[in-house]
Amino acid sequence: MATEVVMPQMGESIAEGTIVRWIKKVGDAIDRDEPLFEISTDKVDAEIPSPGAGVLLEIMVKEGETVPVNSVVALIGAAGEKAAAAPAPAASAPVAAAASQADGSSALPSATPAPASAAPSPVAATPAVSAPANDLESRLRTKSSPVVRNIAKEHGIDIAQLNGTGISGRVTKKDILSFVESGGTTKAAQAQMSAEPRGFSPGEKQPSAPPAKSAFAPGENVRIEPMGIMRKKIAEHMVSSIRTSPHVYSAYEVDFGKIDEIRKKRKAEFEAAGAKLTYTAFIAKATIDTIRQFPFSNASIDGDNIVFKRDINLGIAVALEQGLIVPVIKNADEKNMLGICRAIQDLSGRARSKQLKPDEVQGGTFTITNPGIFGAVFGLPIISQPQVAILGVGSVDKRVVVVDDMIAIRPMCYLTLGYDHRLIDGADAGRFLQALKDRLQDFDEGWI
Repeated sequence: MATEVVMPQMGESIAEGTIVRWIKKVGDAIDRDEPLFEISTDKVDAEIPSPGAGVLLEIMVKEGETVPVNSVVALIGAAGEKAAAAPAPAASAPVAAAASQADGSSALPSATPAPASAAPSPVAATPAVSAPANDLESRLRTKSSPVVRNIAKEHGIDIAQLNGTGISGRVTKKDILSFVESGGTTKAAQAQMSAEPRGFSPGEKQPSAPPAKSAFAPGENVRIEPMGIMRKKIAEHMVSSIRTSPHVYSAYEVDFGKIDEIRKKRKAEFEAAGAKLTYTAFIAKATIDTIRQFPFSNASIDGDNIVFKRDINLGIAVALEQGLIVPVIKNADEKNMLGICRAIQDLSGRARSKQLKPDEVQGGTFTITNPGIFGAVFGLPIISQPQVAILGVGSVDKRVVVVDDMIAIRPMCYLTLGYDHRLIDGADAGRFLQALKDRLQDFDEGWI
């Protein structure tokens, strides 16, 4: 009997996933736990292992398609077995919805089937219903992915008023984008736009928006290719962060001479223990101690409240071939220097090989990004929401500086703190960076 391969639940808040690449083809033999396909979600890209051994009989979801979790995406059977065309067994509504979504059909019943040649219509606003807003179906329908909620927030859309095509009517990313592109508005958005704009009399016809201008002229010598899934997600998250947080930056120059001496002295010792003693590890250690001193840097904003995080979960940005990902060292303040080095090495290595788990890229409370490894003198990074600060590390270069009224050549580095001005003022950022600078310039070997 064929084994069903389903879209995995890669984290509690993740409702759907996109098939990026099929590693195996129909007819290929596969072992249990051997990588079968690669997916991309709101949180992480990952290679998914096969749930069993055998032969890949059928691929039911093509590359580039997005389906809800638990949707059947492929079948695995014994050698020589053929995929059965038997109807799906009767199941509960959510399971049936997931199965129908897998083959591209709507998860909601339709009074009249649309002709095959008709273009899919954008998701429509749901009329008012008598059922209470907190019933099971309503809760399931409004539990959308973080990306969907961000898009809805940006466009003033009430997700509860939309009919989605996901499980139990859940609104998917495809649904919300289709709704936005169609120019649709929910009752909440309509109420927000009910006021007449200045300069126009009631009932006066409003001027239509000018048509969107193409980024290139006809016949222009250009090459066009669609954005990859990770690139789209990065774009969405960065635009959302800029709209959410008023970014301000402060930069300090730091002498890495003391750290350079300690690193050269202890480097072989750490390598013998299976870890690399890098500048990033020193910066991480000093940053953790500085965060303890200034709790406002390890916080988030929830409406009119400030949420101070007791755990220090340190995100370390890792550059990939096609994007960027930020694995998180959970409870980083509980690790010694060797533990920090091992965690950075392990997470960055698995990030590049797409072996991270969803919980390893969630829950960060402060982020360090290092554009200096590519030669940048300093950077102005964008905050990772809902955090309120991010540290950018520039390249460590030998420069001529004045030390005790004497000219010297020292390994210098610029550290840039990007912070949310809703919570952190320039004076606060200055105190944070000065304390961090002091810890790095006077790094005690006993802290290792």
